[in-house]
Amino acid sequence: MTDRDPSGGAGSKVSKNESEWRDQLSPEAYQVTRCSGTEPAFAGRYWDCKADGSYACVCCGATLFESGTKFDSGTGWPSFWQPADSDAVAVRVDESHGMRREEAVCARCDAHLGHVFPDGPQPTGLRYCINSASLDLREKKA
Repeated sequence: MTDRDPSGGAGSKVSKNESEWRDQLSPEAYQVTRCSGTEPAFAGRYWDCKADGSYACVCCGATLFESGTKFDSGTGWPSFWQPADSDAVAVRVDESHGMRREEAVCARCDAHLGHVFPDGPQPTGLRYCINSASLDLREKKA
């Protein structure tokens, strides 16, 4: 199986051992996506990005979000009001750090992306607060 799905879709599940993930990812991307880490606010490469395109999972290449759903949440992390496809991002309960949150993960490879909060803009009212280290921007060609 290849690391990336050329179609950009969810495709079949991707499963690798920890050594394979470490070989593929930068240390920061590994910490965020495979160990549920968080990059510092206002430090990631996409928090203030205005480029047109789609955001893919850095681990498996599945398309996760479109730039048209990105908004400035003021939090210092890229924020989106909905995934690119209803099956692209899975949400699960995260009770770490003494709080209860909804964790956003890549549905294809289970990479930790960030968290979902109910304080986003309409039409969904959701804020997918995502780590830049979990994303790979595919800019739209002019």
